[in-house]
Amino acid sequence: MEKEQTISTIDRLIEKLVTEGVSLGKHILVAIVIYVVGRFIVKLINRLVTNAMEKRKIDPAVRSFVGSTVNITLQALLILSVIGALGIQMTSFSALLVSAGAAIGMALSGNLQNFAGGLIILLLRPYKIGDLIEIGDETGTVKSIQMFNTVLTTFDNKIIFVPNSSISNGVMTNYSRQETRRVDLVVGVEYGTEFAKVQKVLEDIIAHDPRILADPKPFIAVNALSASSVDIVLKAWVKTEDYWDVSYDLNRIVYERFNQEGIGFPFPQLTVHQGK
Repeated sequence: MEKEQTISTIDRLIEKLVTEGVSLGKHILVAIVIYVVGRFIVKLINRLVTNAMEKRKIDPAVRSFVGSTVNITLQALLILSVIGALGIQMTSFSALLVSAGAAIGMALSGNLQNFAGGLIILLLRPYKIGDLIEIGDETGTVKSIQMFNTVLTTFDNKIIFVPNSSISNGVMTNYSRQETRRVDLVVGVEYGTEFAKVQKVLEDIIAHDPRILADPKPFIAVNALSASSVDIVLKAWVKTEDYWDVSYDLNRIVYERFNQEGIGFPFPQLTVHQGK
């Protein structure tokens, strides 16, 4: 009798395991289908939103921010759908979130600040996609403005993600905002060199470079009397897009011309007086 009851109990347990296994398998299968189809739908909606904004010629910064927001929202909805398909009660899931409320709240507070910072950036437009900006120790070209971050590409092709809140609340330098920029070149010459000769050579260099603007007028003067050199400063205005090329070219041309004209470049010297 006891043996029959034990067999019956084992049969019921096996039957229950099989039933639960089949039910779990169905939930997993449905969740996989929802995830695969959902991923396709998310990509489709993202593409439709992007195409719609491009046809309306919406500002690239707005397109980037809206596209990032839509994508993150859809991904969150997809995750919730997959959780529901697995048979996890949303009430239980919500209770789990509430139990971890403190940690989630701290995490979301930063993201909410970044989201608000992104809205401020879009509203005030301190920069746009393609601008060269400096934030703290980082300098790069704005690649995109996302929901929580602004993405920069550095000169050596690194990708930097800067939180929007740090930009909206901090100091940011935009090197592309103005149409013109000033190139400042300081060059040291030997003591005893005639300033008039140096000035004439620099003026000739400026006159033969069409990228240097005549207005505002270039400025040449003695900048400082240093320990081993007389420092001459040249300040010239150029279009913003020509700034780096002119800056590097001036260094090369000044070096070559000074050598041709016999204008010497000094080097640090130390004079030692020996006492008797």
